[in-house]
Amino acid sequence: MKIAVLKETADGERRVAATPETAKKFIALGASVAVEAGAGASASISNEDYLAAGATVAPRHEVLTGAEAVLAVQGPEPADLNGIAPGALVVAALDPFRNRERIDGYAAKGVEALAMEFMPRITRAQSMDILSSQANLAGYKAVLDAAAEYGRAFPMMMTAAGTVAAAKLFVMGVGVAGLQAIATGRRLGAQVSATDVRSATKEQIMSLGAKPIFVENVAGIEGEGAGGYATEMSDEYKAAQAELVSSHIAKQDIVITTALIPGRPAPRLISDAQLQTMRPGSVIVDLAVEQGGNVEGSAPGEVVVRHGVKIVGHRNVASRLAADASALFSRNLYNFLSAFWDAETKRPVLPDDDEIVQGVRLTRGGQVVNERLLSA
Repeated sequence: MKIAVLKETADGERRVAATPETAKKFIALGASVAVEAGAGASASISNEDYLAAGATVAPRHEVLTGAEAVLAVQGPEPADLNGIAPGALVVAALDPFRNRERIDGYAAKGVEALAMEFMPRITRAQSMDILSSQANLAGYKAVLDAAAEYGRAFPMMMTAAGTVAAAKLFVMGVGVAGLQAIATGRRLGAQVSATDVRSATKEQIMSLGAKPIFVENVAGIEGEGAGGYATEMSDEYKAAQAELVSSHIAKQDIVITTALIPGRPAPRLISDAQLQTMRPGSVIVDLAVEQGGNVEGSAPGEVVVRHGVKIVGHRNVASRLAADASALFSRNLYNFLSAFWDAETKRPVLPDDDEIVQGVRLTRGGQVVNERLLSA
């Protein structure tokens, strides 16, 4: 089986879908790996590194010719896949809800598109979960981005010239990114608090040494849907949360928002009126900026100043740690394909009745087949 690894073309995308480590592992399974020249450059991986691992390095059209599987970080355009084998696998983060036309294009081209972000949140799929691996790095980087924009120190410092107070950091949304943001903020010496719509996160927040900020005795706090993802909150809860957050946020130096609901615009957590209550020089990092933003006034790819508050809206935050993000992403892809690898035919066999396959498979036999996408 020939596996093609493409150089990313999306603006600002620095990651690569296979590293020399995973290329070597695929080759050990009996596959051949062809990497587009320069694919790993922005992740600090040279063409020579791939060659040393046993892969071939070539221009894009040669890499794609006869490929039975195409690995990418962001889904390539169907028109860019000329020369691949009939029924080839395309394995990447495909953003199906926002790129439905592209998914239809995959179906028309006859490829089997596998959306890694649709990976079920089940135990045996944890090592394949790109959302978790990339969110972990994004939560870490968000705190560093906040520190870079914040004009003061994070930890309390007792000096001969007097004491510097610790920064107060508030994390809104305690998924993988939020938990890592809490841990990183604590390591840097900030006073950290956090909130979430899922009541189960309260103990997680406390276990990391942060203070949980929760609306009590209001319906909607359970807010947990299938697979552990957050769901929409009740109107009553939204109102109570807004009141609590307004009083808490006014005392914070740094806020990091991470709230996302799959297939829907990011929920609005901070309004312009709430921004006005924050001290000038405060910083907010909006990790949901590309899906509409948790913060009113945030802008993708920009650092906006409103009412003296900096709102950081970097795109594709995990990609800003390209080497580590690529290492984790590529292992997710390898763990997925190798779990279904048939030693005799030396290729993955994807059973129709498997929960993981049903979750990630978008197209097959010229049709869009994913129920989650069809019912959206």
